[in-house]
Amino acid sequence: MATLDPAGEFLRISEHYRRMSDSELLVLIPQSSQLTSLAQQALASEVRSRGLKPETEEAPVPPMPERRPVFYGHHSANSADSSVHDSSALDSQDDGLAGDQDSSDERDSSYDEDRKLVELCTVWSLRDALQVQTLLDQAGIPFFMGPERATGVDTVTSSFVNGVSVQIMRIGLPWAAQAMQYYTPADEPARKPEEEPAELVVRCPQCNSAEVVFEGGTSSLVFAGDDSSQKYRWSCDSCGCQWEDDGIAKEE
Repeated sequence: MATLDPAGEFLRISEHYRRMSDSELLVLIPQSSQLTSLAQQALASEVRSRGLKPETEEAPVPPMPERRPVFYGHHSANSADSSVHDSSALDSQDDGLAGDQDSSDERDSSYDEDRKLVELCTVWSLRDALQVQTLLDQAGIPFFMGPERATGVDTVTSSFVNGVSVQIMRIGLPWAAQAMQYYTPADEPARKPEEEPAELVVRCPQCNSAEVVFEGGTSSLVFAGDDSSQKYRWSCDSCGCQWEDDGIAKEE
C-alpha cells in the first residue's frame, strides 16, 4: 500500500482536527500516545491555537438536589422554589451552549480564509493537466480544474485550448509550491513579442526633408505648471526653414 506524502498527510489530519469541537479534542488528548507522530503534531498544534488546557484532575461533582421533571415549562405550586433553581440552571446551560456556538463560529470564520480557493496555474493541454494532477496527487493536495471544479482530469469538460484553471485551497500553497517545482509545461501558448512603437520622424513643413535640427524650447509659460503654451524651435538643414511647434510629431 503506497504511503501518502508526509506534507499532504499532515495537511489532511490538520483539517480533520480543525473540524472537531473543543470537547472532542480534550477527549482525544489523553489518547495522543496511540496516534502517529504526524497526528500528534497536528493535534498539539490545534490545541495550542485554540488555547485549550486539558484537565488533569476532575473536580468533585457536588450532589445535585432532587429536581422535579418540568413539562413544557409548567410547574406545580409545590415546586415553586425548585422551579426557580431549574430555570436558572437551564439559563446557565443555554449560555454555555451559546458560548460554545460562538467560539465554533469564530473558528469557522478564521478557517474560511485558509479554505479559500486560489489559482495555482493554468493548463493548456491534456498532458499538462495530467502532469499537474500527478504532482498534486503525490503531494496529497486536493485540487479543482475548470469552472466545473473537476477533481480529476477525466471529468474536465472545459476546453484545454482556451486554458483550464487549476485551483487549490490557500492552506495548501506551501506544499503545492514544492510539488510544482517539477512541473514542466509542454503546451503553454507562446507569448507574442511586444511591438515597439514606430519612431516618428520630424520633417520640415516646407520641403518635407528629415534633416531637421532641434533648436530648443521657448522659455515663456503663461501659467506655472501649465506647458500648454510651450513651443519647440526647429530648423531645416536642407532649405533653411525655421518653425515652432508643440513638439508632437504627426504621422503623414
